Amino acid sequence: MATTLPSPPKIGMVSLGCPKNLVDSERILTKLRSDGYQMSPDYAGADVVLVNTCGFLDSAKEESLEAIGEAIAENGRVIVTGCMGKEAETIRARFPNVLAVTGAHQYEEVVGAVHEAAPMPPSAFLNLVPESGLKLTPRHYSYLKISEGCNHRCAFCIIPSLRGDLVSRRPDAILREAEKLIEAGTRELLVISQDTSAYGVDIRHQPRMWHGEEVRAHMTDLSRELGKLGAWVRLHYVYPYPHVDQVIPLMAEGLILPYLDIPFQHASRNVLKLMKRPANETKVLERIKNWRTIAPDIAIRSTFVVGFPGETEDDFAYLMDWLQEAQLDRVGAFRFEPVEGAAANALPDPVPEEIKEERYARLMELTARISAEKLQAKVGRTLDVIIDEIGEDGATGRSKADAPEIDGEVFLRDAGHLTQGDIVRVEIEDADEHDLYGVPLA
Repeated sequence: MATTLPSPPKIGMVSLGCPKNLVDSERILTKLRSDGYQMSPDYAGADVVLVNTCGFLDSAKEESLEAIGEAIAENGRVIVTGCMGKEAETIRARFPNVLAVTGAHQYEEVVGAVHEAAPMPPSAFLNLVPESGLKLTPRHYSYLKISEGCNHRCAFCIIPSLRGDLVSRRPDAILREAEKLIEAGTRELLVISQDTSAYGVDIRHQPRMWHGEEVRAHMTDLSRELGKLGAWVRLHYVYPYPHVDQVIPLMAEGLILPYLDIPFQHASRNVLKLMKRPANETKVLERIKNWRTIAPDIAIRSTFVVGFPGETEDDFAYLMDWLQEAQLDRVGAFRFEPVEGAAANALPDPVPEEIKEERYARLMELTARISAEKLQAKVGRTLDVIIDEIGEDGATGRSKADAPEIDGEVFLRDAGHLTQGDIVRVEIEDADEHDLYGVPLA
């Protein structure tokens, strides 16, 4: 006689904010799937909807509140988690019908709330999940979180109050997760944290055994071991501490990608002091020059804040001169925006909005010109490209200098025969301000 299985509850997920939030969402879904829950691609089919919020900026908070409102309007049964979970009273005041509110990386609380809101019918046949976990990214690349929280107290940032101080994962646990991801088809590992350079400081770089050898909980050691696994390894959120110099030779050796994502935020000593960030921009320029000597193809991306309270025209001019000299490959910028709870809100001399806009436009014009010149220099070269999407005849991918979602792309012609996740040699034929164009070699 055939066994009739009960229908498991279905979970919908809305994940907002940074890749760290995305990893949190993946962990939550992995746990729920292992408990037997199914995933719903839309509101209508979900028994409960999870909204993983971002609370870094006031605009991000408003986006999170809008997402919660949409989920309630479309489904009605909503659990809120993520960074904005610290403001449960605000959320409940606006949406009194939310089922539960939890904070960032509180996995057990989220899962417990789901169990209560949509209980799983008992069945030995429903607890099925792939060993590598469930992913919200394409199969061929994965974010690998190595720590939670941050020990910095930057004046504009409330991350420590949202996610706490630095808590590093064991190196063997990280490497085991990376190995499983690669076995499941990952071709590119994107290493993320709030401060990748500080990895292991809180646990005094305690070593762990991995495949018969000790590996320290240190960015350099971890990068070297990740590089041995055979996938592209890309480092994000790297503060320019002195020991960052030690990972550049690993790039020259081909163990990790020649790519650094460093949040410089500004260059003026005055503004950096107001931001409560290190002010050693001259030495950084010297180090960048040395990095390029060791690994000539290194791509450096960064983000900057314009219009920070107290930023003068001289400060901004200094930043522009610094950028001209630094010749960074990828640059993003933000107009300063007060965030509730940030120390910067109390600083004097706010910059008027019209001046913020004017400075933002000037900075983006300069960095776009630098980007265009750097990309034009790649025309005629042959580069490795990882394929993200396939069309009828063409394909879209990324070079080693491009992280998904935030950097440029490589658009390929005559590439319909390729498959997602392929890493191919490409001849670059053209370039614009942000992207490259080419053809795969036979």
